[in-house]
Amino acid sequence: MAKKVKADSTRQPFQYPLKRRYEEPDWTRLPGYKGVTKEQWENALWQRQHSAKNLKDLKEAFGEFLTDAMAEDILRDQKDMATMSILIPPQMLNCMNEKDLTNDPVRRYMLPMFSDRRADWPNHPRASRDSLHESEMWATEGLTHRYPTKVLAEMISTCPQYCGHCTRMDLVGNTVPQVQKHKFEAAPKDRYAAMLDYLRKTPMVRDVVVSGGDIANVPIAQLEAFVSDLMDIPNIRDIRLATKGLQGLPQHFLQDEVLKALDRLAKKAWERGVDIAVHTHVNHASQVTPLVGKAVRKILEMGFRDVRNQGVLLRGVNDTQKDMLELCFMLLDHAKIMPYYFYMPDMIPNSEHWRLSVAEGMKLQHDIMGYLPGFATPRVTVDVPYVGKRWIHQLADYDKVKGVSYWTKNYRTGIEADDADALTRRYEYLDPVFVLPPEGQDFWRRELETARSASPAKA
Repeated sequence: MAKKVKADSTRQPFQYPLKRRYEEPDWTRLPGYKGVTKEQWENALWQRQHSAKNLKDLKEAFGEFLTDAMAEDILRDQKDMATMSILIPPQMLNCMNEKDLTNDPVRRYMLPMFSDRRADWPNHPRASRDSLHESEMWATEGLTHRYPTKVLAEMISTCPQYCGHCTRMDLVGNTVPQVQKHKFEAAPKDRYAAMLDYLRKTPMVRDVVVSGGDIANVPIAQLEAFVSDLMDIPNIRDIRLATKGLQGLPQHFLQDEVLKALDRLAKKAWERGVDIAVHTHVNHASQVTPLVGKAVRKILEMGFRDVRNQGVLLRGVNDTQKDMLELCFMLLDHAKIMPYYFYMPDMIPNSEHWRLSVAEGMKLQHDIMGYLPGFATPRVTVDVPYVGKRWIHQLADYDKVKGVSYWTKNYRTGIEADDADALTRRYEYLDPVFVLPPEGQDFWRRELETARSASPAKA
């Protein structure tokens, strides 16, 4: 006799099926889009032309839902704290809850307010512009060779949208009061040629992430030519196209000329035995809409190996079991996007309010296990400075008082060829200070005072 199984979903910590509906939010509910037709909304050029670039644009989109107090809060953040300028397509604004913008998770990471930031610890004392030291590892301008067999090719320094927590805030986007952005010195054609030349001469590299910025901002003819040339290099076996635009501007990937170019690349990849995939960046379930799913299906139907999600674990956005699992099931069930990684936020300036401790990341990894298929259970990952990605449970040691986790590695980056201690040294990743016990906060307060005392006095 079969044993009776008690499968009451209401007794589980997380309930499935989801109650969230898979639908495109009605954009005409927003004052700025009342008269916008379906044809206009699904037009990539219209989306780009009507992207919000300032408070005036935001006010036109949200109307009275964006109160004067909130507008002042955003303006103060742009003047005093923001590391990225405002650029948000209507598609992404439409994913926000206009009736509660203050607490909306997408607003929290795309459009930070001054009041979101920590007044006590807005910065970690060791925060830095290029927190992963990628530019130090450039083999040629824009080509980061950090891992033995993998490189990152930054084709462009702009995106269709700017995320407040952007890890490449030192290079990507427009200069803001807090950050004078670096710029590529060489012309794109020359940079791409140098990258390809390096890869032809470096047979140990088999895997190229083509990114930026965002590939959605690279003219499609240039992107196709560069990726096609990559496939002609015998040692290149994997190519990943990285784009948040797949979520923020899916209309771009539904354009005929873009689809035709991607289709040609997919066919060539198959002929050459190269795996080609798309990596995107979705942080909340509300961003998974049918337009995103439509674009993904077009890509998969061409023969791309996969469309994977590399999100960022952000406080107040996706840091609970419910938020993370709801996002992953929306991605997997509806948009056919594979949950892949969720990175701990990098230690860039003014980011403490978003960051979680390693202990919190470990708990979240524990809490999401067992619900999703194993192949679709995302790994919470720490991108350790001078090391690279590590699954969150791979730390070597952890001082929870000071919030310092220690990590080791099994390869040398491009700047450590002659470093005898590279494989035995312990590297640090630092928790946000405000989560530490009083003695830990006192330690970092002293560190901060010491650093200030050592800095040259301003004239």
